[in-house]
Amino acid sequence: MTSGRTADGSAGDADYGTIGGAYAAYRRPEPRIAALIEQALAGARTVLNVGAGAGSYESSAFEVTPVEPSASMRAQRPAHLPAAVDAVAEDLPFPDDTFDAAMTTFSVHQWNDVQAGLREVRRVTRGPVAVLTCDPDLVRDFWLYEYAPLVLDTEARRYPSIDVITEALGGHADVTTVPIPADCVDGFNEAYYARPEMLLDPAARQSCSSWSFVEPDLARQYTERLAQDLTSGAWDQRHGHLRRQPHLSGSLVLVRAS
Repeated sequence: MTSGRTADGSAGDADYGTIGGAYAAYRRPEPRIAALIEQALAGARTVLNVGAGAGSYESSAFEVTPVEPSASMRAQRPAHLPAAVDAVAEDLPFPDDTFDAAMTTFSVHQWNDVQAGLREVRRVTRGPVAVLTCDPDLVRDFWLYEYAPLVLDTEARRYPSIDVITEALGGHADVTTVPIPADCVDGFNEAYYARPEMLLDPAARQSCSSWSFVEPDLARQYTERLAQDLTSGAWDQRHGHLRRQPHLSGSLVLVRAS
């Protein structure tokens, strides 16, 4: 087993053998986000997907080579998608300039050495690299921070800064805020900005890795307070306007480096 990986093979600080069981159901690709990623990679034929997980955001418009260190996540990949290579971002088993483009979605915060991983991605990629991630400077600007501060403190700590990402990839980078639709089917925390009840679902929370870093008793306190405020109407008094807001401009960003 490679150093720094769990028994499941997961790289980084989260064990997807434990928390990844519901990803295929709760972390489905959101079509409107997928369209932005596909646009960022337009013109490519071969695309590397690092931290590919269960295959979210792998477009049939490209010939995709997925890389995923977690055995449980590789096992969740649908039969119509290519099997994932068991490798980590920091040590990609491909020659220089192998791929036309590369992508990674909700993954860079899991890497043991994000700068080394991004340099590897750049080494094997001739063209653009698209990184879907969250800006740690904006993570706490979300109502969930009132209820689960340690969850979002954890997210802010784990996500690399946008400057770290762009500097490691080099070249010219564009950073675009990604609108999160109210009915987003990719269940990261901010996806439930207008549906707070979803965060009372243990499987939904488990599919957001930051919750796994909070002690169960504390997580229970967080969700009990949220449940109380939803029942009493206190949440809606403060944030009910979000239920009518078609999208949220939060911490989600798409970095495209070329």
